[in-house]
Amino acid sequence: MRSLPLAFVAAVVALPSLNAQTPAAPIGRYDVVPELPGMGRAPDTAATAARRRALLLRIGRGAVLIPAGHERDLEKDFVQDNDFRQDNTFFYFTELETQDAWLLMTARGPDSLDAVLFLPPRNPAQERWTGLRLGPDSAAARLTGIRTVLPNDSLESRLRRVRFGLQPLYLPLSGATEDEDRIEDLVFSGADVRNVLTIVDSMRTVKDADEIARLRMAVNISVAGHIAAMRAARPGMYEYELEAALEDGFRRNGADRLGYPSIVGSGPNGTTLHYDVNRRQTRDGELVVIDAAAEWGQYTADVTRTFPLNGKFTPRQKAVYDLVLASQQAAFDSLRPGVTLRDLDGVARRYMRDHSGTLCGDKTCDTYFIHGLGHPIGMDVHDVGFGRPLMPGQVITLEPGIYLPAESMGVRIEDDVLVTATGGEWLSAGAPRTTDAIERLMKRR
Repeated sequence: MRSLPLAFVAAVVALPSLNAQTPAAPIGRYDVVPELPGMGRAPDTAATAARRRALLLRIGRGAVLIPAGHERDLEKDFVQDNDFRQDNTFFYFTELETQDAWLLMTARGPDSLDAVLFLPPRNPAQERWTGLRLGPDSAAARLTGIRTVLPNDSLESRLRRVRFGLQPLYLPLSGATEDEDRIEDLVFSGADVRNVLTIVDSMRTVKDADEIARLRMAVNISVAGHIAAMRAARPGMYEYELEAALEDGFRRNGADRLGYPSIVGSGPNGTTLHYDVNRRQTRDGELVVIDAAAEWGQYTADVTRTFPLNGKFTPRQKAVYDLVLASQQAAFDSLRPGVTLRDLDGVARRYMRDHSGTLCGDKTCDTYFIHGLGHPIGMDVHDVGFGRPLMPGQVITLEPGIYLPAESMGVRIEDDVLVTATGGEWLSAGAPRTTDAIERLMKRR
């Protein structure tokens, strides 16, 4: 794998300081490549070539055809997001944010592996409206690391060669590609068509070095946003004001977009798991649950913090919070390769049940832990690999919670964890986790 740019490495390893003001330079900074569309972020051509080779070696003989994404209707369908986000499978093998492209990979044995990128012709008049596009020329070959780049109208002849050779044809068959006419035609053509996503998803489960670097960046940016929200919090603020401070922290530090709609639930809204209206006015003495994260380089974090609007936990709030935190720690301490998230869920629930006492009345507190402990993260906030035994290189969340609607109080703590050969690494520990750390940070507002 080629070396990462120095600015990229420095940004990945630099966690935001609790004492520092807004960083002088954004966490997510990088050098924009002006010839590339989208974010202009240079692909790691060594990493993508290694992924393509690994896929083709698994296939042995056959061809793989993967489409890029299309522009979406921002006003009608994706008000939260940009009008274009690349298809995850296409991005995994190219790291390109170009639209309406195709990637064709062929394997005729381990010594005959090939990749061809097909791109639409450039239209300068259209680019005045839509921005730069990547065209089928030598610049595209240089920037992508794919030596053969052809116009889209050459794809059909290449596909005829594949089908003439009676090789299996692997396609990504999912809801994301069901509207692709060319894929639909191939599926019903009588060719030996197979779904490549089973293989690709197994590859994506364990993150390579480039993916882990992107996730670290997304996590660090997310941490900065959570810290900004804690520093901004005051009783009487509206939830959307906290949301603004949070997302300002993301954007100031180079987030590409939100990983998912931000959840900012104060008081009773903190007991609704996916509350994202964010319209209520907060009150003194309440807790607020913020579940929000940034996306960077097509990879998203997933972080939740719960804290008091006035900066001071009541004894009751602290007791509930400490039980959630200790349950999370028990799960982390049991993390090792080979266990499953279901196993860790059981650890957290047993700890919560065994240490409840009378904290949750005549029931044990695990009764009020009403969701699963965690999930993998990556290009999707709920990423591939759920249910499998954990392996080094996976990145997961650990997010226990207790929700007490009768008291208008919810507590959830969610952190991102890298599975290692010996256990786990907290990636989001830069956001205060203990009640003492939260109170110290908020006292310095």
